[in-house]
Formats: sequence, C-alpha cells, structure tokens
Amino acid sequence: MARFILSLISGRPSSFPLIYILLITLVIPACDTRQKDGAEPAYLDPGQTVEKRVGDLLSRMTLEEKIGQINWPCVYMSGFGEDIPAKREGVRKFVVGDLVGIGPGGGFFTLANEISREGTRQQAEVFNELQQLAMEKTRLKIPLMQVEEGTHGYMAPGATIFPEGLGLGATWNMALIEDVYSAAAREARATGVHQLFTLVIEPNRDPRHGRNQQTYSEDPFLCSRIAEAIVRGAQGDDISAPDKVIAGLCHYPGQTQGLNGINRGTMDISERTIREVFLPPWEAGVKKAGALGVMATHPSINGYPNHGSVKYLTTILRDELGFKGNVLSEGSNTGTLIYERVAATEKEAGPIVLNAGVDVNITFESGYMEDMIENVNEGNVPMELLDRAVRRVLGLKFQLGLFEDPFVDVDRAIEVVHNKEHQDLALEAAREGIVLLKNENDLLPLDKNIRSIAVIGPNAHDRENLLGDYIPKKLLYEAVTVLEAIQGKVSPRTNVSYVKGCNVLDSSLNEIHAAIAAASQADFAIVVVGEDERTDGESDDAADLDLTGYQADLIKAVQETGTPTIVVLISGRPLTIRWTAQHVTAIIQAWMCGERGGEAIADVLFGDYNPSGRLPITFPRHVGQMPFYYNYKPAKFNRHWRAYVTYPLTPLWEFGHGLSYTDFEYANLRISPGTIHPGDPVNISLDVKNTGNLAGKEVVQLYIDDVISSVVTPIIELKGFQKISLEPGEQKSVSFQLPPHDLAILNMDLERVVEPGSFDVMIGRSCKDIRLKGSFEVVD
Repeated sequence: MARFILSLISGRPSSFPLIYILLITLVIPACDTRQKDGAEPAYLDPGQTVEKRVGDLLSRMTLEEKIGQINWPCVYMSGFGEDIPAKREGVRKFVVGDLVGIGPGGGFFTLANEISREGTRQQAEVFNELQQLAMEKTRLKIPLMQVEEGTHGYMAPGATIFPEGLGLGATWNMALIEDVYSAAAREARATGVHQLFTLVIEPNRDPRHGRNQQTYSEDPFLCSRIAEAIVRGAQGDDISAPDKVIAGLCHYPGQTQGLNGINRGTMDISERTIREVFLPPWEAGVKKAGALGVMATHPSINGYPNHGSVKYLTTILRDELGFKGNVLSEGSNTGTLIYERVAATEKEAGPIVLNAGVDVNITFESGYMEDMIENVNEGNVPMELLDRAVRRVLGLKFQLGLFEDPFVDVDRAIEVVHNKEHQDLALEAAREGIVLLKNENDLLPLDKNIRSIAVIGPNAHDRENLLGDYIPKKLLYEAVTVLEAIQGKVSPRTNVSYVKGCNVLDSSLNEIHAAIAAASQADFAIVVVGEDERTDGESDDAADLDLTGYQADLIKAVQETGTPTIVVLISGRPLTIRWTAQHVTAIIQAWMCGERGGEAIADVLFGDYNPSGRLPITFPRHVGQMPFYYNYKPAKFNRHWRAYVTYPLTPLWEFGHGLSYTDFEYANLRISPGTIHPGDPVNISLDVKNTGNLAGKEVVQLYIDDVISSVVTPIIELKGFQKISLEPGEQKSVSFQLPPHDLAILNMDLERVVEPGSFDVMIGRSCKDIRLKGSFEVVD
C-alpha cells in the first residue's frame, strides 16, 4: 500500500495537495508491519513456533480485527448482496473490513460455488485476488481461510462429483473412500480452498431425515472406519501439503435421530445412546485420526441447544477427545439459541455460544459481529475468551502455511481438477457402491445382444438426479444418463425404446400406458426410479419412505405386462418398496451415484462389473418400523414371534446384504486363543473361496455378541470387515484381530470395561446371512 501511494506521488507530485501528503504519512506507518528496529515481527518469521507466532500476532490485533478472524460467512448470504456482481464487491469489502462493523474478515464459506461459476481458472484467480487484497490492503496481512462443502467431492463448478454418502458407505472399501477424499482434497487445495466440510460421519439412525444421503451408514463401527479413511485421505499428516485440506467432520455430536425425523429436530436421547452410538465415529475421526475441523450440530440435545453446550463442545470434544482444531457453527449459530428460546437477542446469545466453544461463525449474525464488540467493551465477554477462539483460527492458518504462501498456481489447478484419474475414480466408486438387492433365477447380467429393451422411468434419462445434493450450481460437463449408458452397451442391432412414464414427485405427467406398450414389445424392461433434488437433501425430510408420485404404479404396470423387469433405484435413502420387493425379479440400488453413475449402472446390468456393494443401512418394510436398525437390543428381537399386527418386524433387506454374480464359500473358522483376559486381544481367521465362474469381490463381515453382560447390549454388532477380490476357484485366508476396545461395554457408570463371560463370533455375508459361528471366553 505504501509503495503504491509513493509511486503515485513520484509520478504526479503537483496533483497531490498538502492534506493528502499529510494523510499518507499517517497511513504508511499503520500499514507497515515492521518493528521499530526494522526487523520483521515474529509472527511473519516461519522459523518461530506456531505458538509464538500466534501469540505475537494476537498481541498486535485490535478488538475489531480479532472479531473479523472468527467470521467466515457463507457467500450465499444476502449480506454480501443479491446477485453475483454485488456479492463479488461485497466479498472484496469484507476482506478489507469495509462491509460490516468489524475488522478484515477471516475467510469465507462456499465462495467458489456462489460467485466463480465459470470453472477452475476463474476460481483460482478469484481466490488469489482475495488473498492479494488480504496481504496488501490490510494492516496485519493475515491470509484468508477458504472453506467449501466436500460431502462427495469439492463442491465447485468443474470439480469431480463422486457418489454421495450411502453410495460410498455401500462400497465397504476404506482404501477407495480414502482415495476419493484424497482426490477431493487435491482439487480443493489446488484451487485455493483449505477446508472441506459436510463430511457427515454421524450414524444415520432415521433415513427420513433429509441429510441422510450425506451419511455413510447406520452403524457406529462402520462410520468410525469411514471417518478414519476420510481424515487420512483429505487431511493426511501435514495440512501444509499442496494436496491436503483440513477435514471438517459433521455434525457434532449428531442430528439424525431428531424428533419426527426432521432436520433440526430436537434430539432427546440418553447419555448412553450418545456414547454408544454417536460418539464412536468422533473418537475415531478426532482422537485417533486427528481431524482439525468440526461443525457443531443444529438441534438441541436433551433440552439445550448444542451451539451453547460447554459439555459437548468443550468438555467432551476438547478435554475427552483431544480436539485441536476449529469448531464451526452450522448455519444460524447464535440464532439457534434464539429460536430455541434460550436467549432473546443476538447480543445475549453471542457470549453463550463463544463460551461453549464455537470458534467460527459462518453466517451474518450480529452476535459474532457488532454485538460481540459491544459485549467485549462492556465486560460481558472476557478478552481471554475471544482470544481463545482467535488463537485457534490463527493456529490453523499458520499450520496450513498460508502466511508464507497463500496463493495457488492457476495452471496447476486446471491440470488437477476433474482430471482423468479422478473421473475414473468416480466410476470405480460408483460401481463398488451399487448393491444387487434381488436377482431371482439369475436374470442379471443381461446379454448385450438381446433383441430389444424398454428403458422406462423418471430417472432413466436425467443427468442431475444421478448426482445427489450439494452439487455445483453450474454444471460444466454432462453426466451420461442411464439410458445413454445402456445404448452404449448393447449391440447396434438391439432396439432400445424409452418412455419417461412419470415424474419423480408430482402428478403432472402420466405416461403409464405408453410404458406398458413399450414394455409389452420388449424382451426386457428396465425401470429407473427413486428420488431427485426435491425429495432428498438438506431439509428435504420425508414423512414416509415410499416411492413418490406415480412411480410405484409405473413399476406395477410394467411388471404386469409379463416382460422380465429390472428395477434400478437411484436414491439417497432406503425406500419401502414392499410390492416391488415381492414381485419384481431383479432390483439394483445405485444410490446417488455421481457423475459416472449412469455408466456404472450399465456396467452392472450387462456384467462388465460384478456387483460388490453391501447395504450400510437397513431397508425397512414400512416407516412405522422406525427407528429401525440392525443392532437392536434383545427386547425388540424377542418380538419376532408376533411383532406388528400388519407387518413382521423383519426388514425388506438387512444390514450388510448384497448379492453377487458369483458364489462364495466360507470355511475353517479359527479363534485364538479360546480364553483371554480382559486386556487381551483375540485373533480370528477363516477361509473364503470363490466357487462360481466369475471373478468377484466379497465383503467378509465379523459380528460379535456379548452373551451375558451387566447392562443390556445388542445381540449382534459389527466389529470387523474386509473386502477381498477372488478369481474363480481362488481361496484366501481372512484374518481379524479384536482388540479390548471392541470387546468393551459401557457399564452402569458409563465406564468402558471388558467383562468376563462368553462372546459369540459370527462371520457372514450380512448380519442375517451368517456362514460361520464360534465363541471365546473372557476370564478374570
């Protein structure tokens, strides 16, 4: 700034009145970060420790500058303006502290997707421009933190769109999930983003909840392993690396078991449920893997808003789990306390939320802006409390290496984003997540040389419905639809007809008669149905899990033509398709399968890929069974003999279920030693053989049951799994080790202990399809 002004003076000295020269002499010292002795301040010296650099910088900051650092607003907020040009100007003003009554802003949430929709080059250039403003037009030269959604890839126009949530969970392939989030991080960091959020590791305990499609499983153990894979892939061991970002895990400690299955619904659940079901993935992702980002959940938990909870955000998260990073608010930070009627105003709510442990606000709320300034000045918020949050923000910026180099190489970003390797990875992930639910009489795979196929349904020729939610606002490439992928698979002599049939949600289209006609003239009918952006996504909660609109009628009408029918489900949640499950010969669950999902579905339909996905969530028969998950405690399972008046208690398809085009044989279970002490591990191994004619992948699942315990425990719990590849006739040995942690329960005092007694071991293809059984004993 000083050099810029002096160059203007030297160029046209006569045009600058004396008053401007006097003003310049005041501005230059204010912008100069050098110490009186001419040396750079400690916080700009990369040779100093992060702790010393943070302390030095904090000592130089004004109140307004500190508060600027704890605000990273979502750029879709109207506070930046109502259209893209206005938002671009508002963003620039926020960077230098001219938009609202606080100092220069600390960063932004979801900027690229809002105002840089022309692709990677524009995004990288905009991020560089904003960093340049922060480094040259602010007093202390504090770089910006850029945050974006990352639930199934870096959410920005042009970036790779991977399968979402349950589609990844259904792969049961931790190395693949790690690769997906490594790719997402590589694209994000190359463009100028430093954190990816909406990595929803909480167990999905009610699929009516609109954010269910962002979750990976109903099971705490599987979610825990996925959490570790995500953090390894996205964050790694060094967040200053050019291909890593901070992993932002959501939504702490959970929100999917809310009242009525609705988003933001209050969670009235016991301390035992919190610790047995919801906390294990956080223990894995934070304590074990070291995630540095956490987003606080919206709902109140047991009568108090989570954003104001010292218990969850500090005592458990930081003191018990050892969290070292930033806690971000979910949208409506201080606002949650107001609509929950715990605080009447933003000014009242701000100190409560800050004290609880929320470091960063991502929405325009005065409780963390102007009201926070007043609260500090009036003594309602101790400076030490504000400094705590600012220290955490600055610490991560130093660890990321932003003070040394906040800029990105635009040409490198273009090479990295949506490269062929990432596109191929999206196809691999989509294939591995597809679950073959039913295949009577080996109807699938289909012959590519068949005479004719009727492709029917609202999701058969819709590109966006493959992708899931949290996708870019502008799509810069076109995904291949299921119809197009089928047309590309079959022989040129095959007649492929297409009828949409109906819409996903509304009743404005009824082409069922045309669908009947097409199916009647075809050798096979493929009906592609499910959900779209209106029926599944954040706040798109469901009162039931049935197919919407005329879709169920469409399936029934096609099936009743007598033409062999295959149903493909594209959805973010399990659906209650009772009639379809009973009458249709073959059913495929493809989930929200990403940009290569159409091709993956065709690969499975025609046998170019042998399906290997397994259900990470239970498929109920009826929403009246909710909440419904496999690891119930004994009282509920004892009702199998009667259950409901109109329905059995059993699911349509159980947790872990998934068929293959080949067969697998399990044998030779070995448990060693047969007797252990409470602090010892137990080793389990078995042999698995591919007895079919095709190569395939099998997910070997290990379940246990603590037979007699001092508290009620589930009769079956997942404690291990491995996905293995086997050629026809090939046999492999699979080994597990059960550590004491996986044998422990929470006793009456919620202390983790391994109790003496018998443990049953069950090895199978699902929680129901158990192939081998054994046991071991724990003794004092």
